[in-house]
Amino acid sequence: MKSLKYLLTLVVMLSVAGSAWSQVADAAAAPAADPTGEFARIMTWVLGAIGALLFIVAMAYVVRVNQFLYKRVLTLEAQRNGVNLPDDVASLQPKEDDFWTKMRKKYWENPVPIEREADIDLHHDYDGIRELDNSLPPWWVNLFIVTIIWSAIYMFYYHFGGSGPSSSEEYKMDMEKAKKEIAIASAGSANMVDENSVTLLTDAAVVAQGETIYTSNCAACHGQALEGGIGPNLTDQNWIHGGGIKNVFKTIKVGVPDKGMVAWEKTLRASDIQKVASFILSKQGTNPPNAKAPQGDIWKDEAAAPAADTTATKPAATGAESK
Repeated sequence: MKSLKYLLTLVVMLSVAGSAWSQVADAAAAPAADPTGEFARIMTWVLGAIGALLFIVAMAYVVRVNQFLYKRVLTLEAQRNGVNLPDDVASLQPKEDDFWTKMRKKYWENPVPIEREADIDLHHDYDGIRELDNSLPPWWVNLFIVTIIWSAIYMFYYHFGGSGPSSSEEYKMDMEKAKKEIAIASAGSANMVDENSVTLLTDAAVVAQGETIYTSNCAACHGQALEGGIGPNLTDQNWIHGGGIKNVFKTIKVGVPDKGMVAWEKTLRASDIQKVASFILSKQGTNPPNAKAPQGDIWKDEAAAPAADTTATKPAATGAESK
């Protein structure tokens, strides 16, 4: 029986230790970029260790109870049949509790011996069922005390100590995180835009980004103020390949190879092309100095043009590059 007891205890301890170690390893492998979560992770490890210890104690207690019941059954059967138990079995009969057993019974079990049940009998008999004035189980009381201690630590850390974030601060951090995730998702979807789904951007910051891209890539042919040079003037109402955000986007995207304008889709992202096109359209009617003479046809907005009017997209015989 002793060997069985030790074997069962060892198996239980190894299984619990393996589970606890895997949880700790997973927690350690998680990113620690958020300092506010450090306290929560530490307390999770502490509570996990306490839970593992309580589980080991409970399993050890189950083993001891089973062992005691087994001894008791053997002893009673032997006494009933008038058989003398072998020394190794008789020696298994209950002995005086050691220190740790007493501590366990006092602070974890605290059972009332059967011979003392008369002291806590309330003399209420319900069809042979007696009511006893038992105290709350010590294990329950101790766990309740642990929860109170935990709540005090929690309140101090998050509300009085200034170490942990408040609910409003956590909300702000979550909102900032959500904004960053939305920005990443929007950046990904922005690069999926094409000449059929493109829309005119009017945000000043975005238009400014388009101006920077234009200055770096387009100003050499179309002028710093879009007045025209090798390429046509981009500030008047005349367009060679059609005006409007969709046509301008498409012209920049696919280029005009026979006039020397490259297809910028190989160099710029779709979102950048959209910014450049929006910047160009924001400069309509600015009349810069030394503007090149108009080329192509006057563009009428698609929404305002009659359905049968096709002159807006008709290419002109003149022109240098794009537009």
